[in-house]
Amino acid sequence: MAYVTSLFARKMVAAAGTGIAPKAALASVGLDDDAPWDPKVMIPAVAYYELLENMAKKVDVTELPVHVGASMRCDDYGALGLAWKAAPTLSGSCARIERYARLWTGVVSYELREGGPNQTLFILHRTGERRLGLRLSNEATLASVVSLCRQVCSVPFSPVEVFMQHAAPKSKAYHEDWFGCPVTFEADLDAVVISNEAMERPNILGDAGISRYLISHLEAELSEFNSPPPLVTQAKEAIAQSLNQGAPRMTDIAKGLGLSARSFHRRLSEHGLSFQTLTEETRRELAEGLLRDEQYSLADIAFLTGFSEQSSFTRAFKRWLGKTPATYRKSHK
Repeated sequence: MAYVTSLFARKMVAAAGTGIAPKAALASVGLDDDAPWDPKVMIPAVAYYELLENMAKKVDVTELPVHVGASMRCDDYGALGLAWKAAPTLSGSCARIERYARLWTGVVSYELREGGPNQTLFILHRTGERRLGLRLSNEATLASVVSLCRQVCSVPFSPVEVFMQHAAPKSKAYHEDWFGCPVTFEADLDAVVISNEAMERPNILGDAGISRYLISHLEAELSEFNSPPPLVTQAKEAIAQSLNQGAPRMTDIAKGLGLSARSFHRRLSEHGLSFQTLTEETRRELAEGLLRDEQYSLADIAFLTGFSEQSSFTRAFKRWLGKTPATYRKSHK
């Protein structure tokens, strides 16, 4: 199961105003309204999305995610937020989020990519059904990126453009006013477009010494994080080997590992995983590796990753990474 920090849930409820009963709303995702705000307390992503969708039934949420993103501060993100502030340039700040965000969230990853002339794309990747809760969460995340940029830039900062894959709300006037740029909905990806001039401008709090210390701290955390438990590694290997026979069944994978389905499910849950999440992750990683090897056609890769049709594989891959397999292959030659 994928998780998100409870900080976002608390900020969403607080920003919703009197139209929401805070205690009941937070209790629905297992949080105590009277408890201290602790960003290390995590809640299931699905529960968070459901919370946002229930809020949308009671209050107008058009502007809510932007308000919440705007309220985020570097210090809210612990060591990662401090590393963002201490980076020498905005480019360095974004690179740290790209590398270390997985220490903070299990549902979002980031990618820096060259955009148009003298522009950089700071891309948000989040898999899953484009339900309302996920869409609102994406808007808040992109707004938080811009908010953090404004906190370290030495001059007023606005992106060149903001892209969002989902449909526009009933009005995007507030979005464009706050972002200070065009906001394009129903785009091919979720991203903030930043000028290279802004990316290379020195940060007001850049500090090389503090930077080195924080990077060493984050690298140590990442090295521990990157060592998956043996069960997870074995399960992913078993899933990868069975994909050419179609979508794997949990009972079959568990049996191959010498476990009952119930024990297998419980042990994956102990690591914050579900069988579905693990299968999706294995498919994505296998697909990325095979696409880097040009001896495999797209039809071959679709088959080897457990899809009955190439079109189904293409849709899934675009959901995972925001681009088609052909585009991914071309960019990684």
